[in-house]
Amino acid sequence: MARAPMDQLGGANVAAFLDMIAVSEGTAGQGDDGYNVLVGGGLFNNYAQHPDQLVTVRPGLKSTAAGRYQFLFSTWTGLQAALGLSDFSPVSQDFACVELLKQVGAYDLIVTGDVTDAIGRCNRTWASFPGSPYGQGTRPQAALLAAYASAGGTMEG
Repeated sequence: MARAPMDQLGGANVAAFLDMIAVSEGTAGQGDDGYNVLVGGGLFNNYAQHPDQLVTVRPGLKSTAAGRYQFLFSTWTGLQAALGLSDFSPVSQDFACVELLKQVGAYDLIVTGDVTDAIGRCNRTWASFPGSPYGQGTRPQAALLAAYASAGGTMEG
């Protein structure tokens, strides 16, 4: 599946951070490189809209998370309206993810290579990030930084 062009995302660091999110969320390499993955690992096959499927991940945990960046349906609806997105395609998912990064104050940090601080700003958005308060199991910071570097991202200092 075609993703948004790197220059439209904000450059190599932003593209690498998006890849890192997919690694952290467990969607990278699944289905259409995560763009058609439901929470829990199932797949959907229509990009016309967010699938809005409530999945029982485990007893006591249900979620509508879908796509490469695991957008909750409620989050997606707001982003779709704000950005004027017409579908749930990979390009739309990429642009919506960039918007989330801007909303939490991580985007400019990523562009300049301050990835450690950017990760910290995102841990209430992505439950898999270190320090997330959601109790769903997190990835170690070192694993995220390694995924970011292997995707071509650079860090300051």
